[in-house]
This record gives sequence, structure tokens and C-alpha cells, in this order.
Amino acid sequence: MSTTPSAAASGQFKIGDITVNRLGFGAMRITGKGVWGDPQDPEEAKRVLKRLPELDVNLIDTADSYGPFVSEDLIHEVLSPYKDMLIATKGGFARLGPAIWEQLGRPEYLKQCVLMSMRRLGVDHIDLWQLHRIDPKLPAEEQFEAIAEMQTEGLIRYVGLSQVSVDEIKLAQKYFPVVTVQNRFNLVDRSSEDVLDFCEKEGIGFIPFFPLAAGDLAKPGSVLDGIAKKLDASPGQVALAWTLKRSPVMLPIPGTSKVKHLEENVAAGSLELTDEDFAALDEQGKEAEAA
Repeated sequence: MSTTPSAAASGQFKIGDITVNRLGFGAMRITGKGVWGDPQDPEEAKRVLKRLPELDVNLIDTADSYGPFVSEDLIHEVLSPYKDMLIATKGGFARLGPAIWEQLGRPEYLKQCVLMSMRRLGVDHIDLWQLHRIDPKLPAEEQFEAIAEMQTEGLIRYVGLSQVSVDEIKLAQKYFPVVTVQNRFNLVDRSSEDVLDFCEKEGIGFIPFFPLAAGDLAKPGSVLDGIAKKLDASPGQVALAWTLKRSPVMLPIPGTSKVKHLEENVAAGSLELTDEDFAALDEQGKEAEAA
């Protein structure tokens, strides 16, 4: 592993015509408990953000609901004017308190989400705006029509979706090109494997959230533990390396509020798993999910 971590070691991917390093950063954890309010250590959170360009992390994923608003405000304060960086944000959740999330997909609310994110991030358009969830209380078509209109208006450059099925992606593609999909996926959660395969076939970036989760696979004596020791890495780093090797469209966004943890995550982009180690981890992960 490199002594100077660089996200460039994870490889590159084009989101639309924007090239990013595949290992990005999820900015949910730079908020308070329950993803509510200010971070416990605001100065450390700012140091994390400041460290990102130094580690060649140029894909940052946030949302208006993180805080709410706290994550976008901190990103603007520390990183604006975002030289050679893609700041992706999301909308479609209303926050009613710590750890409380209410899906809200009314067209007028979605437009408010976009306009307010533009204001907080200090930009004249959002390069990548993602629908945080499809609101089941409304027809998905109404939400997609509103997003398509905002793209036509120039408020949004590229559009992504979050926690969706293959059929929902296909429906959305009738209204706008879907350039990214953000679903839960990790070594022990393969529920979106069909979505990942579809994204790979279509050239859509797949952004897995909670990419470091490994569950009991990380316990002493496990396959994951043995590979981690062999590579002089942590189980989390190996789980992240497995995620990167799983597909060329994979864009993991591990998040943290600590600089040391950020550097460990970025260093995982330099880990090289053998095909044998990858297959062993893959098998163990599937068995753990089934159990």
C-alpha cells in the first residue's frame, strides 16, 4: 500500500463527461448524532473536508437532508469553488428530527430542494443531483417529470437515483438519462446485485452506500481477517477493496468525521486483491447474507 494515499489509485470513471476517481467521499457523517445538527467536532469535520483534495478525492456525495443543510454548508465553507471536484447532492427527504426521515416527492418540493442546494453550495447549477428516494405516495412519473423539467431549465446537469430497482431505473430513463444509481451494497448485503449488473451493462455509475460493512466476516480467524493480516490492512480496507474490484462502475463513498479514518479509507484504493482472495470473500459474503 502507498505511504501517500491517493484516490486516483482506485481508478477513474466518467459520470456524463466528468471524470472522477472511483473512490469518493460520503458527507453524511460530518453532521451530528442522528444526522441532525452540527458535528460533535466541527473543526475536525472541516479538516476532513480540507484533506479531500490533498488525497485526490474529487467525488463528494452529500444531501440537503444531512443535518439538515449542515453538510452542504460545511462543504461550501471549506471547499468552494470546487476546483476539479464533482459535488453530488440529493433531495426528496424532509427532516422532522434526529434520525427521522420523511419521503417527500411533490414536484414543488423537489424544485425547492434543488434551488436551496444551489444556494447553500454556492453554485448556479447542480452537476449531479440525485433523487434521494422515490416517494411512494405519488406516481413516480410525476417526480421524474419535475426532475426532467429542472434539467431542461439548466438547474441540474446530470441526474441520479437512490435505492431503486431495475424497473424504476428503466422508467426514469424515459424522462432523463440516469448517470448514477446509489443503492445499499457491501460484502454482506447483495440485495442490489441485479441493479449493479444492470448499471454495468448500461454504463451507469453505481454508488454503494455503507460499503465498509462486513458484519461477522471481520471476526478473528475469518477469511476476511486472514486476508487483512496478509495485506497488512484493516478488515474495512479489504471490504472496500473487494467493492472496488467487484465492478468497474462501482463508486464507493465511505464517510467519516475523522481525518485518520479518511486516510485509511483512501489507502484502500491501493490494495490489490488476488482473484482467489476476491472469490473467497465473495463466497463468504454470500453465505453471510443467506444466513
